[in-house]
Amino acid sequence: MNIKFGAGLMTIHVDATYERGTFRPAIPVTLEEGTHVVLTIETEAPLRPPQRLVASLAEIAAMPAQSPEDGFSGADHDKILYGSEGAR
Repeated sequence: MNIKFGAGLMTIHVDATYERGTFRPAIPVTLEEGTHVVLTIETEAPLRPPQRLVASLAEIAAMPAQSPEDGFSGADHDKILYGSEGAR
């Protein structure tokens, strides 16, 4: 465990295990119930992105950049977002 104090903040580095949606500290942590904390997660194994996100990104990447059938072109992007003058 590593504890640092400064600028009204206290930093404690605690090993924990993630089980059934909850982080379980390896040592007792004396905080009041309901205390807001910020977690920085460092894992030994790489994190996997949610599969729905991966599938959505793959679907977007497979889309054509331009579709001549509907008359819309990716080149018209700025005009549609910012008006006839485009982005400035």
